Formats: sequence, structure tokens, C-alpha cells
Amino acid sequence: MKVIGISPQRRNFLRKAAVAVPVAAAVGAIGTAGTVLATGDGQAKSYQPTYFNAAEWATLCALVDRLIPADAEGPGALQAGVHEFIDLQMNTPYAYGKLWFMQPPFVPSPEEFGYQFHMAPRELYRSALPGFAQAVQRKTGKAYTDLPVAQRDALISELEKGSLPIGEVPATVFFKQLLQNTREGYFCDPAHGGNKDMAAWRMINFPGARADYMDWVEQYGVKYPLPPASIA
Repeated sequence: MKVIGISPQRRNFLRKAAVAVPVAAAVGAIGTAGTVLATGDGQAKSYQPTYFNAAEWATLCALVDRLIPADAEGPGALQAGVHEFIDLQMNTPYAYGKLWFMQPPFVPSPEEFGYQFHMAPRELYRSALPGFAQAVQRKTGKAYTDLPVAQRDALISELEKGSLPIGEVPATVFFKQLLQNTREGYFCDPAHGGNKDMAAWRMINFPGARADYMDWVEQYGVKYPLPPASIA
């Protein structure tokens, strides 16, 4: 999996990413129980995180911004409210690990067995974000948010490859968790805090939570004529 960048292939990449997100996530379930509705007007400055502290928030925003940057094809992660979505998720049963059996032993397992790490997602972020920030500071002498775009992308590639030690959380585990949640926030129902104005759905021509669009399923190459609909 390559980090999402600004390129002519961006739309095709995001189409494939949308397929990778479970259908329930695309229309709003996101694997959570009792998800809190988002508030605010979609601007980063208007949203106050409820879980992440200021330093964690700055690092998280900078990371998701490079995973899905804005370009001519559609909004970036920040414009879509991915950072808000992830923060809201941290106060759900999902983030506390209540959707899985979270008792030892924890052993390396194939991805098809689901979540296997011994930390619940909120604990993982609490450890990995400052660990990543400290690793970047040691390596570059600067904060991640102060680095040029090319260097930020190179550091994310190091996370993906597992070549940047960030503390207790393995770099590859953090990268996969962050990429998964970024995709979910980008393509979720707006009721959950991400996909502001359903812009990601509009970009890939996804109908959203409409009750019936079967007449259009097999009309290949024909643009779906109706705007997407939210569960809200």
C-alpha cells in the first residue's frame, strides 16, 4: 500500500480504497456502537478535540493531511474532517476495544483474524503519536509539522516499512491503524464526523444511504444522476 499522494491516479486509488472499507462503514456503521454525531462547520479551527491533546492533535492532523492530500480531484483528509472523525471514534466502544476479545495471549496472526494488538485503538494512538513525534524530532531536529511535504511523505513511508522506531507500538501497526481510520473517516457517513458535505461520495459517484438504486447498478459507464444521501 503506497501513501496517497497528489497524482493522476488519485481517483482510482480512492475508488479502490472505498471498496476496501466495509459497506457498513461507507453508509455509516464504521464498526462502532453508539457513535456520537459530529458538530461544527467542518473547519479544522472550529473543532475542539475531545480525546487528543494539542500536541497529539497537531501530529494527527499533519499525518492524515499527507495520507489524503487535497487536489483537483477532491478534498483532502482535513477538508473531509477525517481528523474529527478519528477523535470522535476515540470515545466509542470501538476505541476501547469492546468489540473484540482483548485478553492475552497476543500472538502474531494473519490480518484476516482481525485486530490482534494488545492495546485498544485509543491506547495505541496515545502511545504512537508522541512516539512518532519524538522519533521525528530525533531524526530531523524538527517537529513533523515544520517539515516540508517531501520529508513528511518520506517519514510516512518509513512508518509503512517499519523502519522508524516509535516506541512500544510497532511502526507498521500504527501505520495500518492510521490508514484504516483515515479511509473510514474519508468515506463514512457524514453523521459520524467525516466525509464533510459528502464530498468523497460525490467524487466517486457513490449514492450513499439511498434506499434503492438497483436500477443503476448494471448501467456501467453511466453517471448516477442523484446526489448522495446521508443516514441523517
